[in-house]
Amino acid sequence: MNTEHTINPTPVTSNSEQLAVLKRHFPHCFDKQGQFVLSRFEEVLQAHEVTTTQESYKLDWLGKSYARLLANEPIRTLLSANVAHNSQAANLNSQNLLIKGDNLEVLKHLKGAYREAVKMIYIDPPYNTGSDGFVYQDDRKFTPEQLADLANVSLEEAKRILDFTQRGANSHSAWLTFMYPRLYVAKQLLRDDGVIFISADDNEIANLVRLCDEVFGEDNFVANFIWEKRTNRENRKVVSSRHDYVVCYAKRQTPGVRALKQLPMTAKALANYKNPDNDPRGLWKSDPATAQAGHGTKDQFYILTAPNGKKHELESGRCWLYTEKVMKKEIADGKIWFGKDGNGVPRVKTYLEAKERGLTPESILFAEDVGTNESAKNLLKELFSGKSVFDTPKPVGLIQTLIQLSCDEGIVLDFFAGSSTTAEAVFQLNAVDGKNRRFILVQIPEVPGSESEAYKAGYRTISEISLERIRLSGREISSRETIEAWNKDAGVRVLRLDTANMADVYYAPDALDKA
Repeated sequence: MNTEHTINPTPVTSNSEQLAVLKRHFPHCFDKQGQFVLSRFEEVLQAHEVTTTQESYKLDWLGKSYARLLANEPIRTLLSANVAHNSQAANLNSQNLLIKGDNLEVLKHLKGAYREAVKMIYIDPPYNTGSDGFVYQDDRKFTPEQLADLANVSLEEAKRILDFTQRGANSHSAWLTFMYPRLYVAKQLLRDDGVIFISADDNEIANLVRLCDEVFGEDNFVANFIWEKRTNRENRKVVSSRHDYVVCYAKRQTPGVRALKQLPMTAKALANYKNPDNDPRGLWKSDPATAQAGHGTKDQFYILTAPNGKKHELESGRCWLYTEKVMKKEIADGKIWFGKDGNGVPRVKTYLEAKERGLTPESILFAEDVGTNESAKNLLKELFSGKSVFDTPKPVGLIQTLIQLSCDEGIVLDFFAGSSTTAEAVFQLNAVDGKNRRFILVQIPEVPGSESEAYKAGYRTISEISLERIRLSGREISSRETIEAWNKDAGVRVLRLDTANMADVYYAPDALDKA
């Protein structure tokens, strides 16, 4: 039986929600007509000694007012299910979703069922290189007068905005106008402990960080990772670029709580732990017993006497890690290592089993650890039986690392799905550690070039490639002997954006998680 839902004639927007918060907590700041009285709110701020300022650094561009309008514009579509695909045994009960359509519309649909439910977002948006195909092309129809009124801008500015949104621009302003509403809505999907990772290159990295500062807040900046995307030199370039960036922001950083987890111990890291003195506490490695002098108290400056009577003096600018009293106790407990002959520089034993240990992530993601564009392309080609269907896929290892840093459980969202690297990364990790992460991917049905290998191989949209990779990688991983704890969900249900007059199975936004 078909179930249909009409578009809400009075939709809830981000602006109306924020207004509702103000009315709930500051009702006295509104007059009889429901107008917000700023002077009353300023009195509240003064009473609580909240410091305000008239000057601040901000990012501005042509189209910012329009981008805000798009972020709050109501949904214009419905979601319909691919019944034939979703009825297949591998997909019937899958908790994974692939949604075909404009990702801004889809994100607004997702708010109904997944508001503050997503643990991690990874996106690889267009880089705006001038050769990556990015152009801002808007199908929304406004007259200059309508836009001036809706966006609260002058008629002249409204005309300039409509000019670049309707002629297919690829300027910085066009890219920011494209990205702002998508990040704005995406933030509402993140859990309070959620994080977002965004790939970028030099073309827009500065603008991206400033944009994220505005959307997520400067205090929620976590890191700007440098990913070594290639290992070979491009001699035809003035400078051979070997890296891209992955910017990370938290939804809400909590003091004293790590926004990112540590990475699992690698075989290389574990090899550092040995037990040459048969310590009953197990494997250990040695770390320096000194620290920078500027952080020390006067009790951390002394001449240390080893068990064999040898005196150890501090180097200039250093202090001992412990006070003399504590150091003597640690030595007596056998937790200070002086080398096999007892004459070595004192070092502190760090035990492998003392607590759950991991590797603190570093700001550089090396190719040997996470892969390159080239290795990713080769693996994807192998999966597709020798067909090169996608030019610049991200390596599975890169996305796996980002997931390991942020998501032990819950939903991973990628609304620039491309070749579905994120889906394969989720499958791979779940199969290894038994976790039950699930993904939501969004991909517009972009048409590959007629001369591309993908088109020649029969793929008429990028979203077809997205789905096929999920199918192929899911089938391959399901055939392995994987950890028993994993629920072995290697399928995906498929939805697409439709206009309201299509006859099919439709889902209201708040019914998506039951789809």
